[in-house]
Amino acid sequence: MAAVTDTVTHSETGASTQPASGPLTGVRIVEFAGIGPGPFASMLLADMGAEVLTLDRVGARKNLKSVAGRGRKVVELDLKDKASIAQVLDLLAHADALIEGFRPGVMERLGLGPDVVQARNPRLVYGRMTGWGQEGPLAQAAGHDINYISVTGALAAIGTEQKPVPPLNLVGDFGGGALYLVVGVLAALLESKKSGKGQVVDAAMCDGAASLMSMFFDMTAMGRWIEGRESNFLDGGAHFYGVYECACGNFVSIGSIEPQFYALLRQHAGLTDTSFDAQMDRKAWPELKQKLVQVFKTKTREEWCKIMEGTDVCFAPVLTMAEAPRHPHMAARNIFVSRHGVTQPAPAPRFSRTPSAIREPASADIVEVTAAWKGQA
Repeated sequence: MAAVTDTVTHSETGASTQPASGPLTGVRIVEFAGIGPGPFASMLLADMGAEVLTLDRVGARKNLKSVAGRGRKVVELDLKDKASIAQVLDLLAHADALIEGFRPGVMERLGLGPDVVQARNPRLVYGRMTGWGQEGPLAQAAGHDINYISVTGALAAIGTEQKPVPPLNLVGDFGGGALYLVVGVLAALLESKKSGKGQVVDAAMCDGAASLMSMFFDMTAMGRWIEGRESNFLDGGAHFYGVYECACGNFVSIGSIEPQFYALLRQHAGLTDTSFDAQMDRKAWPELKQKLVQVFKTKTREEWCKIMEGTDVCFAPVLTMAEAPRHPHMAARNIFVSRHGVTQPAPAPRFSRTPSAIREPASADIVEVTAAWKGQA
């Protein structure tokens, strides 16, 4: 297979102005606008068919076309205004779930805390997204993704031997935050169907990031993982699992962990040196890694793709965000779509009977939405 095709064909698949057909069709969610994991979680829920109404500050939504903001109706409100709060309470009386990402205590001070809201709507699922959680010594402290993953052991394990390197904000905001919030909200919605009662979902990024580290704590307990970056088989220490520069200056990745895949790596890369027999000898890894560095620099990324891509070497070219949509596999599966001239990931995961869709965002009137939701109750 070729690494990257010369042209980009952005599919409109997944974009629709029709009513959502996703598995969450009929679920009504109120999102209090925020940044990072809250909007991303709401995007996932909207893609899957939920009717998500975002409440934002007056004048905040000059552009409704953001990727993370897709698929929602947006109402601009002054949450310091008592009349607006009354309207929000009326709306929430007919919602299935709420998502907010303020510091602990803010919603309570607005008069929209769980006790108040659930008194009017006992079945409401109240999703709370924070970095540190609703309680604890740091609950009121400011922070960002990098701080939340720092205290879990995750950041210390990622990077070069010299220092930790932030993995973008994928581990805290999105992996440990938004995805755990979505799982929690969906689980609570399922439970509420049986009990008729809602509950508070306390989704903290430090909790989620710690949970994501479960396998590494397990391997540490078994003696299969040691502290020290680039000392283990998944952190860049092993020669058979890492990123290598090619003759052209681009990079490729290999993950030839299993013996049969490692044998194929040796075959396709021409690694006849018997020193490569010691695949799992940690002491041999630094020397073998340097030998592989030189091997991969003998060919361009395109040449290595022709040799290894599609085999069981466990190989892939390292593509930029500009290149990724042009890769044949990405294009064949319509993994990226274009909406309003913006290339963006299509909805995931995929459903066979009730496919997700990207709906058009729009401004809305809270009174009209409330009336509609009340009529659907």
